[in-house]
Amino acid sequence: MATTFDSTAPAVGGGHRWKVLGVGVAANASFSAAVAGIPTTAVWLRSGYYLNNAELGLVLGALGLGAAVSELPWGLLTDRWGDRRVLLLGLIATAIALVGMSVFVAPSASAGAPSLVWLVAGMCALGLFGGSVNGASGRAVMAWFAEGERGLAMSIRQTAVPLGGGIGAALLPWLASSVGFSAVFGALAAMCAVSGAFTWRWLHEPPRAAQPPQHPQHPQQKRAAPLGNVLVWRMVLGIGVLCMPQFAVLTFAAVFLHDAGRFGVTSISATMGALQLGAMIMRVWSGRYTDRHGNRRGYLRVSTWIAVASFAALAAATALGAARAPVLLATMIVLAGVSISAWHGVAYTELATLAGTARAGTALGMTNTAVYAGLFLTPIAIPHVLAAGSWTAVWLAAGVCASLALPLFPRPARP
Repeated sequence: MATTFDSTAPAVGGGHRWKVLGVGVAANASFSAAVAGIPTTAVWLRSGYYLNNAELGLVLGALGLGAAVSELPWGLLTDRWGDRRVLLLGLIATAIALVGMSVFVAPSASAGAPSLVWLVAGMCALGLFGGSVNGASGRAVMAWFAEGERGLAMSIRQTAVPLGGGIGAALLPWLASSVGFSAVFGALAAMCAVSGAFTWRWLHEPPRAAQPPQHPQHPQQKRAAPLGNVLVWRMVLGIGVLCMPQFAVLTFAAVFLHDAGRFGVTSISATMGALQLGAMIMRVWSGRYTDRHGNRRGYLRVSTWIAVASFAALAAATALGAARAPVLLATMIVLAGVSISAWHGVAYTELATLAGTARAGTALGMTNTAVYAGLFLTPIAIPHVLAAGSWTAVWLAAGVCASLALPLFPRPARP
């Protein structure tokens, strides 16, 4: 069914809605700094904890496993308890988990490296608690913003993912290489604590008179709850599949740049930071563009084709020896990473619109379960693909995976 928009819809909640959006950005950036930032320390994780590539993949995937298990319960709880309670509880618990990892799960000169079991358990706990931020902040955006500006608002919220990843890419490799993982986990805990303070100060439910109207352009949302809505499930699965190539870049690009391109800590941080900055810019642009043109579904399909092409180009460049040209290698990684990240805010807005504001927490919990299941599986699969083939095979497989989202995203209705 066609997606219709009222680009002149009045804003709701006055100026305070932008503070609410800022809270959502801060909360998501705090968790994203761990999700996307810790993988940029993969080279030092591998050496500091004495891991092979398969064990490294398990450690990085454990964070995704924890989030995948908790996302749907957090989403259901958000719809029942509200955004404020869930976000506060999740951020405080995440900060406590990170403090515990800083004290007990970081290598030290006296005690050496903790066992793999403790590291995996810590990463899993981080995902379990941190998964609260996604559905709660998304539901807050849907509650405070009207339809004509939700695409932009949700895309701005989704810039928190590359923003946090960029902060992590700039800070965490330096901390890991010069200070140690105690400082890495401690810095992440501080970010969550600050975001919790912002949440306590500014996030609450909108006044009843300021709540945006429910738009009936999707009759399915009146007939079926998200768990029974076929279109919601198609969006959930499409988003989950399309996130897997993104996680391939986020979790193993640092290892690829180090092993294939001989990049050092500065070059890795600069490349990953440029990737995250490009993703932020494209997410904001895509949200504004689709708000103006009312073409979210069409945009998602075009974005998917562009992502497929970017990974095919990266695979071809790798096969032709781009590793001998560091600038070209970094450029191809950045282009692939930006292409596979630009669509997030648009997809999440379409999903939440299909479900309706009152059930947006559940729908976002569903899709984040699929997303973080991909974060669990992707870094575990990559070492096996790499062992059986090469980095060319890894990036080619990522492109094939991206193409699987095309039949899942609903087509725009013909006029």
